Amino acid sequence: MPIPPNPLGPYVESWSPEALIEHDALSAGPVAALSAVLDLPTPAAATGSALPPLWHWLHFLRWPGQRDLGPDGHPSDGHFLPPIPDRQRMFAGGRCSITRPLTVGEPTRRVSSLGQVATKQGSTGELLFVTVRTEYLQQGATCLIEEQDLVYRSGRGAATHPAELDTTTPARSDEAWQLPVEADPALLFRFSALTANAHRIHYDVPYATGEEGYPALVVHGPLLVLAMLELVRREAPGKTVGSLSYRLRRPAFAGERLLATGAPGERGAALRIMSHREERHATAEVTFA
Repeated sequence: MPIPPNPLGPYVESWSPEALIEHDALSAGPVAALSAVLDLPTPAAATGSALPPLWHWLHFLRWPGQRDLGPDGHPSDGHFLPPIPDRQRMFAGGRCSITRPLTVGEPTRRVSSLGQVATKQGSTGELLFVTVRTEYLQQGATCLIEEQDLVYRSGRGAATHPAELDTTTPARSDEAWQLPVEADPALLFRFSALTANAHRIHYDVPYATGEEGYPALVVHGPLLVLAMLELVRREAPGKTVGSLSYRLRRPAFAGERLLATGAPGERGAALRIMSHREERHATAEVTFA
């Protein structure tokens, strides 16, 4: 039986938020904090050195008042949050072009603007696809441009998830680059704090299982992306990333034995996050400068 349409288009016909300009000192503190969370022996970067790709996600954070959070922990309102009822958000993927790496400790200007907005009919109803474009500048010059693809629905979907998780079977791969990812609740809690992410599916087990129907806490999409890029940082330290793209495909859950793997080539690398039950929780393509 076909699913009746849930028209989201009228809610965003006149939605056109202006560009948003923000500034950040890009201090070394968050870099040291994430390095500790990832169990690195020393910080991945210090003041005056290059910030690893996408580690700018630790900066330009927004901390709304507690009263401004919705029941799921997400902000009720935001500059680029579409005005649709009972809004549910999913981080789908993105792209990044790097002219030169951002420098830690260098004052940075970020200009964010609304990109493409489109509605599509999915298997569980209508979805709203929103792209947000951000440009990062230091000393007046553009260092990198990023686009993030976000998907919204009105109300919860009917996605199915495993009823029980196998937390003992490891993922196996023959690819050259491999990095186990131990996404336990403490790691997810610390990453939520580092990225100002109050979404309860990442730290509140009763909410994640009882309200949203997941079998366990959900691993952050950005954490999966950074784990894939950690392969490049560790295995190809002499290479500079010129561009990258990533896609989040299937949720991964706390306790699963995840594995970041990579297949390097002359000009870049193909990366993924896998488990014994899913070949591709997330994928990425990196091109060297």
